[in-house]
Amino acid sequence: MTVLAGSVPGDLLTRVAAHFGSNTRPLGIAVSGGSDSLALLHLMADWGGAPLVCVTVDHGLRSASAGEAAHVATICAGLGVPHDILTWAGWDGQGNLPAAARRARYALMAQWASQRDLAGIVLGHTADDVAETLLMRLARRAGVDGLAAMQTRRQEGETVLHRPLLQAHRADLQQYLVLRDVPWIDDPSNTDGRYRRTQARRALDALVPVGVTAGALADAARHLRDARETLGHYAAQEAARIASIDTGDLLFDAALFAALRPDIARRLLQAGLGWITGPGYGARGPDITRMLARIAGGEGGTLAGCRITQGAGHIRLAREYAAIGDCTAVPGAVWDGRWHLDGPQSPGAHVAALGPQGRLACPNWRASGLPAHSIDASPALWQGDALLAAPLAGCPNGWQARACRTTADLKAMLLSH
Repeated sequence: MTVLAGSVPGDLLTRVAAHFGSNTRPLGIAVSGGSDSLALLHLMADWGGAPLVCVTVDHGLRSASAGEAAHVATICAGLGVPHDILTWAGWDGQGNLPAAARRARYALMAQWASQRDLAGIVLGHTADDVAETLLMRLARRAGVDGLAAMQTRRQEGETVLHRPLLQAHRADLQQYLVLRDVPWIDDPSNTDGRYRRTQARRALDALVPVGVTAGALADAARHLRDARETLGHYAAQEAARIASIDTGDLLFDAALFAALRPDIARRLLQAGLGWITGPGYGARGPDITRMLARIAGGEGGTLAGCRITQGAGHIRLAREYAAIGDCTAVPGAVWDGRWHLDGPQSPGAHVAALGPQGRLACPNWRASGLPAHSIDASPALWQGDALLAAPLAGCPNGWQARACRTTADLKAMLLSH
């Protein structure tokens, strides 16, 4: 095990303390047993500024993973930190394994953090991770957003992800563990040449002789993050000028949208889609590019669970009915992340999309001024197959629909990406 000279432990503790400041609410720590996350665990325990709870996600992809999770539990017990193990059994052998495992890990941890009422989850990403990610995304011809460094704080749904060590290097953390006499687990997948991240690490080693180091690439990614934030700032200003809400749909003034710089228009479209559908993985870059071309040609289409149309001088982003046909909620709960339905008690009723058949039962739906596809994707109250109420389609029957999102949420999305 070779450990390079780097930051002294006090520097690492200073980074942690500066990141969290006066926060005293409980925090979750994601620990796999590798050097980065184990160093994070010990640093957080040394800091001692907030109650801590640790979590390890066992993906069940290697025979040793359960034992490694148990090993982390033993370490946590020695530090007096509660520890939970979450398991994932969702891999079907299809698609991109690292990406699927990552999505599952974050979903499991977000649910865990909500159940634990935590202020956020702390992750052990380092400058090396930033550099590796930059190389991987260069290979995919990513733009500013894709190449920009990950944020030290990021809101993912209802969970805040904290990355206090983004300016530290893996060697610094390993030195810290050596000084504490703490061994770490070397995940064999980190040296498996089939994975892109492993290939990126090897490429970094090859680039060092010409001065392209992990530190240099991490600095470049941080500069790109500053550029991304600047673009987000100006995109938010444009959104305030050209965007409006029409009963849950988002409208862009078509003439003003057409006059935008391409990167600002791209940001507005991406954020608008996310505003409609909620947090999660949005449309891919090439799909956004194709949709922007269609919009420039006066057309529309469907993308990422939304339907985009043009007319009356506006570009309209609405929910796509086909994307929410199976989405249900109990009355009073948030439906599709977008609507609350309030009304008299209706035991056994549920909220679901109105749909084309439901719209036929609402003869006054045109009075809403919304297009048919927007009405089809609006919330309605059902008792089995019987329609009880459709407030947005002119059949309220004592019920009201309240939208959950505002233009302020659109601005926040533009400023946070």
